[in-house]
Amino acid sequence: MDTKKTRSTSEGETEMRDEAVGRKTAGAQTLRRGLEILRLLARHQEEGATLADIVTESGLERPTAYRLLCSLEEERFVERNIHSKRYRLGIDAMQLGAAAAEKAPIVDLVAPLMKKLARVSGDTVFLVVPQGDFTVCLHREEGPFPVRVFTTVPGQRRLLGIGAGGLALMSAMSDDAIREVHKRKHALYAEAGMPISRLLAAAARSRRKGYAEIVDTITEGVSGVGCAFQLPFGASAAISFGAISSRMNASRRDELGALMVRELSTMNPAG
Repeated sequence: MDTKKTRSTSEGETEMRDEAVGRKTAGAQTLRRGLEILRLLARHQEEGATLADIVTESGLERPTAYRLLCSLEEERFVERNIHSKRYRLGIDAMQLGAAAAEKAPIVDLVAPLMKKLARVSGDTVFLVVPQGDFTVCLHREEGPFPVRVFTTVPGQRRLLGIGAGGLALMSAMSDDAIREVHKRKHALYAEAGMPISRLLAAAARSRRKGYAEIVDTITEGVSGVGCAFQLPFGASAAISFGAISSRMNASRRDELGALMVRELSTMNPAG
């Protein structure tokens, strides 16, 4: 058998397959642009985005952005307010999001770890993922401790940096990116009593420790600890503990933070 010829043929087939994949990826440019617009609109879902906003943030030419928006609007993935001329995610985009949240693959991946953490700690464990400038809770596991904290429920959205999981996710961002988020949602952060100086300080502390912690940030008398991690497909998520503050003092927050870091490294969800 001519091994050299076989190897050459195999390498040639691999190169042809790689080239085909490359052509297929390049041909998906329009789809990628449309998806980027949907992600952009998700960041601006509260107030909506104008065509000028979309052009500026996406870097697309105005005619291209407008053509994509029209197509997405026809398919009901985008809707435009006829008075303000602002675009938001449409009903079909929301239905897809609701379907994904109902049975998100990440829940199957992380649920065993969450059950273990809830059992070991006795406290409630949450799973959150980023959604634009917010986070959304996908799942919750309740521990056996009789006093439970119901401040966050599946499907609920919070500003990035407010909850323990959201702060852990935000801490993975650069300070400049954090400032941009705070600028976009300045009124909501002000309402939550979170000036940019406090947010940056909390993010810096989370980076030093390897996990985030909050005390009375969301609800008086409630504390939390959160840790972010990478998913196999490149996205980020975070798990967090929530409990009454009398049960979660500084030393216990450190204990739970170290536990999460250790267990997540063992699970290695991105590996």
